[in-house]
Amino acid sequence: MAKASDILVVSAEVPQFKAAEIADWLAEQEIFASVWEDREGGPSRVEIFIPDDPTSPDWAAYGDAVSLTQADAEGRIAEACEALGISAKIEAAVVKAENWAESWKRFFKVVKISPHLVVRPPWEDYTPKAGERVLTLDPGMSFGTGKHATTQACMNLLDKLSLENPDRDVLDIGCGSGILSIAASKLGFKSVKGIDNDPDAVRIARENCEVNNVEAEFSTCDLAVSEEKGTVVVANVLAVVLKEFAVPVANSVRRVPGNALILSGILDEQYAEVKEAYEALGAVEINNVIIGEWRTGLFVFN
Repeated sequence: MAKASDILVVSAEVPQFKAAEIADWLAEQEIFASVWEDREGGPSRVEIFIPDDPTSPDWAAYGDAVSLTQADAEGRIAEACEALGISAKIEAAVVKAENWAESWKRFFKVVKISPHLVVRPPWEDYTPKAGERVLTLDPGMSFGTGKHATTQACMNLLDKLSLENPDRDVLDIGCGSGILSIAASKLGFKSVKGIDNDPDAVRIARENCEVNNVEAEFSTCDLAVSEEKGTVVVANVLAVVLKEFAVPVANSVRRVPGNALILSGILDEQYAEVKEAYEALGAVEINNVIIGEWRTGLFVFN
């Protein structure tokens, strides 16, 4: 039994990219769970936290979502896995409250995302090998730390494009935390600009650029009326957004030799519709990358 100052963590180790499915199932039951993904091909984890006092100020806002027993949490995770057909290894561990603020850091290590891009959290020291560019990103932010399959695919394609010709300007549509803009700058592209409709995202992207000592320009922008352009354009947003704004996204690509358009944030079953929308506007697919359930496409305009 956990002591009064402890937090019980009930977790399940599941196949890669399956933890999010379980968390979504639990969310429908109004149970909060955290997800941890291992990009290197290892298992994912889904966790339910059970504080000793759910009514304390730190947890009260979550209400019944954290008012579970260990047996309840284990049972709900098992139920989710059975419903989704996912195998899982369920276990429980106690984390002392005084260590709680730092305990989540154990899940974030240095990760090599592409042949030349490495992401590290600020507390992990890393000496880059020849040719590697290191991005320093704090996973404590709400989004954009390189762990998601779509981000990984975009970074790999940017890496490839930089080897072909870095003397191109990059436009990052829906820049979020700025990770793709930072990656493009680290890879040596001529200039980088990111746009987002969320002012907080733009602020965070600027802060991340400062931390990484790179230059990129960011602005708050409505994609529907944006006049920003790039020779290489990367749009890692939702499939529905890519379809709705296909015309302005396609128009953001300069029609010059070496142009490229990376479309991401697309589930595999959605990809054909997105591809068709952009082919109707003159885009030609030259490559696509699938990681888990997500597919990312690389297009050009002839």
